[in-house]
Amino acid sequence: MDEHISIDVKEGVQTIRIDRPEKSNAISAEMYETVADALALADHDTGIRVVLFAGMPGVFTAGHDVDDLRSHFEASTFGESSLRFVKTLATLDKPVVAAVDGLAVGIGTTMLFHCDFVVASEWSVFSSPCAGLGMPPEAGSSLLAPNIMGYHLAFELMVMGEQFDAQRALMAGLINRIVVPEDLEPVALSYARALSAKPPQAVRLARRLMRGDRREVVHRITQEANSFPDLLHSPAAHDALLEFLDRNRT
Repeated sequence: MDEHISIDVKEGVQTIRIDRPEKSNAISAEMYETVADALALADHDTGIRVVLFAGMPGVFTAGHDVDDLRSHFEASTFGESSLRFVKTLATLDKPVVAAVDGLAVGIGTTMLFHCDFVVASEWSVFSSPCAGLGMPPEAGSSLLAPNIMGYHLAFELMVMGEQFDAQRALMAGLINRIVVPEDLEPVALSYARALSAKPPQAVRLARRLMRGDRREVVHRITQEANSFPDLLHSPAAHDALLEFLDRNRT
C-alpha cells in the first residue's frame, strides 16, 4: 500500500484516488503497484461492481514520476510497474469511471482510453507529449486513440502533442461530460453508482462485446514498451528525453 493512493469501497464502487499534490500527482512505481493490486482485487471481488478513478482539486495526474522515468532512461527499459498497471486496467472485466479535474498529462490522458465513462471539470487539460519527449506512445494508446478519436485527432494529440481543453476532448470522444469543478466528484460518483445498480452480468457482457478482444490491446502495450530502448538509440530522441529529465530534476 502506498501512502499517495487511497482506496475506498462503498455501495459497490471502488474509488481509487491519486493523492500526491506536492508532486502534481505524479505516479511512482510504488503507486502503480498499489493501483494494480486494487484493480486485481476489484476484478475478483463480487462486492465491487465499478471502479472510479479520481485525483485532487486542480490535478488528475502529471504523469510518470520523473525520478522513476530517469531510472528507466538510464537502464534503457520501460517500467514494469506501469506496464502491470496498464495491462491490469486493460483487462479489467468491470466498468471504469474517471473524474478528471485540471491537469491530465501523459498516463493521465492515455489511461482514459481504457475508461468507460469520463467526467471532467471545465478547467481540465489533456495532453500526451510522448513524441516530443522522444518516447513511444503508452498504454495501448497507439491503437485505442485512433479507434476512439479518429486518426487525425489522435495524431494531433499523440504526435503533435497538442493540448486538448475539456470542450475539445468532449468533441473528440475522450470524455463524456463536462461539469463545474465543485460538481465533478458528485456527478462522477452518481454515474458510478448508477452502473453499480445495473445487473452486473449484463453490464460486463455488453462491455466485453463493445470493447472486443483485449489481447490485441495488451499486445500493443507490450509493443510500445519494447520500442522504448530502440528509441533511445536515436540521438534526437535520446537528447529530447534527457533534456526533459534534466529540466525537471528533483
